[in-house]
Amino acid sequence: MSTDFAAGGALGAVLLEGPALLERAVGYTRISLGLLPGAAPNAPTPCSDWDLTRLLRHMDDSLAAFTEAAETGYVAPAGPPEPEPALLAASLRDRACRLLGAWAHQSGRARVSVFGHDVSGSLVAATGALEIAVHGWDVARACGVDRPLPEELAATLLAIAPLVVDPADRPRRFAPPYAVPPTATASERLLAFLGRR
Repeated sequence: MSTDFAAGGALGAVLLEGPALLERAVGYTRISLGLLPGAAPNAPTPCSDWDLTRLLRHMDDSLAAFTEAAETGYVAPAGPPEPEPALLAASLRDRACRLLGAWAHQSGRARVSVFGHDVSGSLVAATGALEIAVHGWDVARACGVDRPLPEELAATLLAIAPLVVDPADRPRRFAPPYAVPPTATASERLLAFLGRR
């Protein structure tokens, strides 16, 4: 992930609305989490080699880290203890509410230390929105439901994605991007950039 951004105009404005982006991403993902009661814990996900339980644990840890960034101004390498699989959905809902409250309260945080790197608070919030929304899509797919990201949200996240996903992230964190037709939606283009099918 880039440790800073030098963006003006429309992209700069997008980054400055990080807490609002988080709210939209969480709103989308909460609906996906509502699909969990009928899903198998070991269902495959679009994340290579991850089943649904591992994806949910990753999401729980990520929500905790993005909340920590807002509340304390830093993110430590060690995550919190992982909840039991049966408690993951409730934990994710609770963490999402705390995350939104933390970023709303600290929306003016200028800098965050992420594993010792000084990063713009706006970029951290926008990165959180990207992670939460895309994993919401992953959850829906693992539950057997096709839920495209809302177009406006996807278009905004598509502008942010190249700032936080670079070639060094592939293939470890993201699959290679793939081509989509010119008629592809913003949701399809974002998912393709992130290597998701």
